[in-house]
Amino acid sequence: MSNDEIFAAAYREHYWAVSRYVARRLDGRADDVEEVVAEVFTVAWRRRADLPAAALPWLYGVARNCLANAVRGHGRRRRLVDRVGNDDTAHGRHIAAGPEADTPGGWVHEALARLSAADQEVLRLTAWEQLGVDEVAVALGCGSRAASMRLHRARRRLRAEIDRMRPEPPIAEPSCMTARKEHGHG
Repeated sequence: MSNDEIFAAAYREHYWAVSRYVARRLDGRADDVEEVVAEVFTVAWRRRADLPAAALPWLYGVARNCLANAVRGHGRRRRLVDRVGNDDTAHGRHIAAGPEADTPGGWVHEALARLSAADQEVLRLTAWEQLGVDEVAVALGCGSRAASMRLHRARRRLRAEIDRMRPEPPIAEPSCMTARKEHGHG
């Protein structure tokens, strides 16, 4: 099979997985998602001779780099718009979300958001993309042992954040019957 055929097969097989990977990290901003996915497959085309047999983790690694570039570009555009003074808040169009805007499981995303970008990524690769440790290692560009340790530490930090967010259980107040018995009534 030629490099062109290998690329075409990887594109057909993994396009939607890469699209979902990118969309989850860009909160579904459709225009940005399409642009980043196109860049991922452009890089894959240029490097089609390097495409491994298990292409998906490799494509996720390429997508991570493309996402980093897109996020930096978005930040530069945002700062430019802020300097020009043409943002929504400057024109009184800021809309605050109401309490009904909370999404189910939002607390998990909140706990995840409190972690470092590296911890978030290793957890997302295993939970969202359902990669095994060896595949995570390929996506992150590290060894399997390092990927395993990163995952273990990220899970521990996520658990700690969840524990911090969990409200203290209410202190049980004695019922009337219990209080009466303690005071010799009843």
